[in-house]
Amino acid sequence: MSSTNKTYLDHYNYLVIGGGSGGVASSRRAASYGAKVLLIEASKMGGTCVNAGCVPKKVMWYASDLAEKIKQLQGYCFNAENVSDATFNYSAFKPKKDAYIQRLNQIYERNLAKEKVDFIYGYATFDKGGKVVVKTHTDSKTFTADRILIATGGSPVHPPDIPGAELGIDSDGFFKLEKLPSKVVIVGAGYIAVELAGVLHNLGSEVELIIRGSTVLRKFDESIQNTITDYYIKKGINIHKNSQVKSIEKNVESGSLSVSLDNGKVLEVDGLIWSIGRRSLSGIGLDNVGVELNDLGQVKADEYQQTTAKNIYSLGDVVGKVELTPVAIATGRKLANRLFGPEKFKNQKQDFENVPSVVFSHPEAGSIGLTEKEAIEKYGQQNIKIYKSRFTSMYYAMLEEKSPTSYKLICAGENEKVVGLHIVGDSSAEILQGFGVAIKMGATKADFDSCVAIHPTSAEELVTLV
Repeated sequence: MSSTNKTYLDHYNYLVIGGGSGGVASSRRAASYGAKVLLIEASKMGGTCVNAGCVPKKVMWYASDLAEKIKQLQGYCFNAENVSDATFNYSAFKPKKDAYIQRLNQIYERNLAKEKVDFIYGYATFDKGGKVVVKTHTDSKTFTADRILIATGGSPVHPPDIPGAELGIDSDGFFKLEKLPSKVVIVGAGYIAVELAGVLHNLGSEVELIIRGSTVLRKFDESIQNTITDYYIKKGINIHKNSQVKSIEKNVESGSLSVSLDNGKVLEVDGLIWSIGRRSLSGIGLDNVGVELNDLGQVKADEYQQTTAKNIYSLGDVVGKVELTPVAIATGRKLANRLFGPEKFKNQKQDFENVPSVVFSHPEAGSIGLTEKEAIEKYGQQNIKIYKSRFTSMYYAMLEEKSPTSYKLICAGENEKVVGLHIVGDSSAEILQGFGVAIKMGATKADFDSCVAIHPTSAEELVTLV
């Protein structure tokens, strides 16, 4: 469905800038209460998650997971002479993946239309009079609104001062590749870098992972950092610790890249992916309406998403508080409930504590609550107790290559309230969702122990820890 030739109002009850997860969720919820809503999107509906994040990443993760399982068939005594020779046909896979994303874009549009949300594709900015000007492919339109939501999201960061940095791509560019590199440098230690490294390695690429510290996933608990770092090395991913890229040069004849590190090493590769962080997309004339930014260039917003300008709100990656799709969705809906819903929602706001998150590494890692270091800082070493277990899942009993499972439960106080859970192992994402509910409800170690284990599973370890 296109916004071309559609008739729009000049003034709306709610104008949302950004058609990502948070913006779409908030606009639909507001419209369900009868508000006249306009949603403005500069590119494709669904934002980063649908187009260049969670969704295409998970589809590729499934492919890479299958690639690993194919190698395990013989361990389970399947006659796999032909299957084990299977190769990944990326040239056939990519158009199928892209078609799936396009269907999701269309579903977003249909859902907006069904909720009677007007939407327009174009680039929105605030003019000096406080109006929102939208430049489309064909013309320019100006709108006003009672309330405005800024949900413009973020974009990948490229290093500004490394010679040849422009020769690399970012996570957005990765999903546009027509051919997977046979040998690639990935720069970064965060979850995006770790996920891409695992996917590419399992699909047959030789991966060189450049990290500034000694472990990956440094914002996570040490148990996750160490388990994933060590296993990635064991799997054959070349992790260059305490290293940084110094320069990149392109071989004109072969098209390959020479990546020089600060330790003197030079890596010859087919491609380089920057995964060193993201920045907020806040260049929309916010100074014209008095919306202030913090030192990181993120929109300042309080616990109710109120910015420094009256009746202008902001949420999601552009604010930078817990940058996860489900958080943006929940926050957007609660904001709309409060602004347009019944009296019972007048004080509703999003709780940003104990938010579960998962890294789709190989194996998966999941986390909720405080890390061990954070728990010690908050409660004191003498007031916390750590329960942990490291083992090999039964699935690997028939296989020569074993993938690790590591579980850690962090409890605080005399009643041993669970304040942190950090898990690594197969199906961690599915496992964490259920345990996340328990921790959000304030579960104690005794509550965990009171639940009868499901045997044989890996997750049963979490209710039998001693």
